Amino acid sequence: LSGGQQQRVGIARALMQEPKVILADEPVASLDPVLAHSILKYLEQLNKERGITILCSLHYLDLVHRYATRAIALKDGKLVFEGLPNQIDDDQFKSIYGQEAERVSIV
Repeated sequence: LSGGQQQRVGIARALMQEPKVILADEPVASLDPVLAHSILKYLEQLNKERGITILCSLHYLDLVHRYATRAIALKDGKLVFEGLPNQIDDDQFKSIYGQEAERVSIV
């Protein structure tokens, strides 16, 4: 199965349990931009239509801005940000990932 198909299978398996919460650990890692958006749109749809809470770890800030309603950031196991996705600007991004970090877009 392709990466996108594997992600869909994982989500389908989780849905069989009728969850109230889905933990998605980097669900779009190694996926091309089209598949990444497809997976995140589906998770967004599950949240809106079924009321399932989605906790999703993402490293692409553009995806956080597009799909998240709330964001938290951890660094060295400590909470360093909690708020709205649009509050994460370039300075906040560098404080989370380090001054040498550069934003990568897959939008």
